[in-house]
Amino acid sequence: MDGNIVGFAAVVMVFAIPLAGIYAYYRVRRLRTEERLAAIARGVSVPMQPELPESARSRRAGILLVAASLGYSIAFALIARSEPDAMVAAAFGVIPFAIGLGFFLDSALIRRDLKA
Repeated sequence: MDGNIVGFAAVVMVFAIPLAGIYAYYRVRRLRTEERLAAIARGVSVPMQPELPESARSRRAGILLVAASLGYSIAFALIARSEPDAMVAAAFGVIPFAIGLGFFLDSALIRRDLKA
């Protein structure tokens, strides 16, 4: 019976957590829009937040992916000191690391194209 409950909980969490994140993002965005419209209706000047340029978004994604992959790999490398099979899991940190390096390359190429 315990295996069924654990499996059911896992399936529910796999779907519930992303849906909760999407809903929270939607609510925050909606509240910001309502706040901005209310301020405009009262005649208050509301500055628009500038969107990040594409190179900055690529650089941010690269930093996050490289940092996350290093943390993941280091954590499993430390676990591998007592459990040798964990080193296999640490090797999977190479995937987000390579994607992060790709984002850094993309950022550099975008900046180079803008200067030309």
